[in-house]
Amino acid sequence: MDNLSGLAAFVRAAETLSFVAAGRDLGLSASAVGKSIARLEKHLGVRLFHRTTRQISLTDEGMTFFVRCRSALQEIEDAEAELSKAKGTPRGRLKISLPTIGYRLLLPVIPQFRHAYPEIDLEFDFSDRLVDVINEGFDAVIRSGPLSDSTLTAKPLCPYRFIVCASPAYFVQYGALGNARDLANHVCLRFKYPSSGKLQEWLLNGVSVLQGQSASVRSQQLVFNNTEAVLSAALQGLGIAYVPDFVAREPLAEGKLRPVLESASTRQGMFQILWATNRHMVPRLRVFIDFLGQHLHRE
Repeated sequence: MDNLSGLAAFVRAAETLSFVAAGRDLGLSASAVGKSIARLEKHLGVRLFHRTTRQISLTDEGMTFFVRCRSALQEIEDAEAELSKAKGTPRGRLKISLPTIGYRLLLPVIPQFRHAYPEIDLEFDFSDRLVDVINEGFDAVIRSGPLSDSTLTAKPLCPYRFIVCASPAYFVQYGALGNARDLANHVCLRFKYPSSGKLQEWLLNGVSVLQGQSASVRSQQLVFNNTEAVLSAALQGLGIAYVPDFVAREPLAEGKLRPVLESASTRQGMFQILWATNRHMVPRLRVFIDFLGQHLHRE
């Protein structure tokens, strides 16, 4: 058991790159974590971390050991979850990756999930980068777009669509928008993908109206690499936005934004939850997937 606690301290320290953060998660002092890892290093006869007064980082041996240990501890945690299944109470930690804007989709339903499953701890990682589900220790990821990784299983969660909208104050200043070609006389708030640097297409009636060979409109533009910034700019009357409906749902309901070209907004999307195919479906992940499938907003 002492070896297992040392491995747990090592894995958490490797994940957080901090003895303080690892201790906080494990209910230990930073000193206790450091001593536990030192004993482990002495037992193994190798140094697992480079240490300075300000930070720690894994050695090459530490990285190799970390990958194996995390997998082994996950198997132990899964075995414990199987035992808890017999008691009817899913428990343990879930580490979930979502797009940066995904909190607007997910957080409204999390209080209800926490009430139903209080013994499941949730760790959310909001990032638009392409994560490695298995090697980075994620239980699942929520993404939109096609599934390209054959090692993952996917389940559709909820659809969404893109809408064109702006603040009432913007239309007072710049005039109404009757059709897509009128965009040439307006300021368009463009989203640039951080990973590729490409501007997001505005698809109206299935045609790209602002970008690409079929683009038919040249407008003034403000460019952002963050969807929240696009939404904030729209709310401040700086231009017209093209955003997922769930992002603008509240300001639309409150009248702070007004939709336009509704009949032409044809681009649809689907959020999916993905998890490793070769991993046993533990109860805590099963109930999380089922809950999201039942409670996420559907048009």
